[in-house]
Amino acid sequence: MSARMIAAIGAAAVSVAALVAAPMAMAADVVTAQYRTSASGATTDQVEPWLKLVNTGGTTVPLSELKVRYYFKSETPDVGYRFACSWAVRGCGNVTGTFGTLTGGPADRYLEVGFTAGAGSLAPGADSGDLQLRFYRSNWGPITQSDDYSFRAASTYSAWTRVTVHRGTTLLWGTSPGGTGPTTTTTSSTPPNPNGPALFDDFNYTGSGDSRISQRGWTVRSGGGGPGVPGAVWDPAMVTFPTVDGQKSMRLESSNNGSTARQTELFHQRKFFEGTYAARVKFSDAPVYGPDGDHVVQTFFTITPLNSNMDPNYGELDFEYLPNGGWGEPANILYETTWETYQNEPWVADNVHSEQRQSYAGWHDLVIQVAGGRVKYFVDGAQVADHGDKYYPETPMSINFNLWFISGGLAGAPGDRAYQQHVDYVYFAKDQVLSPAQVQAKVTGYRSSGVDHVDTVPAS
Repeated sequence: MSARMIAAIGAAAVSVAALVAAPMAMAADVVTAQYRTSASGATTDQVEPWLKLVNTGGTTVPLSELKVRYYFKSETPDVGYRFACSWAVRGCGNVTGTFGTLTGGPADRYLEVGFTAGAGSLAPGADSGDLQLRFYRSNWGPITQSDDYSFRAASTYSAWTRVTVHRGTTLLWGTSPGGTGPTTTTTSSTPPNPNGPALFDDFNYTGSGDSRISQRGWTVRSGGGGPGVPGAVWDPAMVTFPTVDGQKSMRLESSNNGSTARQTELFHQRKFFEGTYAARVKFSDAPVYGPDGDHVVQTFFTITPLNSNMDPNYGELDFEYLPNGGWGEPANILYETTWETYQNEPWVADNVHSEQRQSYAGWHDLVIQVAGGRVKYFVDGAQVADHGDKYYPETPMSINFNLWFISGGLAGAPGDRAYQQHVDYVYFAKDQVLSPAQVQAKVTGYRSSGVDHVDTVPAS
């Protein structure tokens, strides 16, 4: 065979290889962004872009090499934004969110969503699963999203070209809003301040009518309403502040006569979100007088109001101790429950819980850490629960303590009886993840300095 023929065959082979390789290379980087939102109003307190990435190409793509951008207009004044992942199939711990700026176009800001190596890859034809994301102004001010470039009031997933997907410097999907940029991308949060906003209350009050209680953001509940025995009354007079075991404390005392009940609750204003919550609580297994056996609930919890059935912005983080059981449990049990949402009639609950089936009578240090998409519960320094994903809270909450009787759970025996729960202190550190030992050091510091109350947590 002549050299000319060999060269011609070689050239043809290269041409065929190129024809084969070119479409494969093009197919390798085809990732489509699908979009929907769970906050479709023109104005909202937080934007909720839910995303799903679909590999419509021919080769596997590592998610860690992709960036997704959602474009919007900043609000005035621009106080900055914070990103959060409510739930992700690939795990919120594997999802990142940063913000950048643009100039000269219909959007001046964007949220850039990225992934760690732990998020895995997208095989051809596969999708990332739900990315239930949200962002909000750092002061929780209102956001007008109807004029945002990437916003669409869509409740179901579909491809949306106003969300862009990038691999390195290559645009794989979508149309950017134009203008100049992007500028340097900045992270969505600031490092925690060890001397940052905090709440501490040693419950050094004279009684439920002490004017300082309301001045400091607390409410002693009165009137009717759930939870509890139908027709029960929330009685402020049964919230007192005695010295217990050498320390001034709050006492909740709830009573019943086998049919009617008086219950107690103290709650703070709704302004608490990520950070560390703590309280020292004394649970009891038996009534202080009268027959035993009622299904009573002793608590330390945070909550966001339920505005409608299955409200997606509802949140609740619970420590609930049932000394006599209840809800199908025959004996004492401590629950840690993290709620996504619920509806009352008919009853539908969307939560995750952990439990310890033993007596917790006596004093206990209770700590809840809320950070990075995870909610971790500690009892006496030991971690007892780790919840997250879609159950991670989404909105500011109030801090609550109450003592109530489960509907249908009153013991049949007649006669008056009462149960008590005591609270030594409550503490919250905004945007700080503190260990139980660090919490105790903070409380000791307040007390050694003669401080019985501090509240520098800004209103939500």
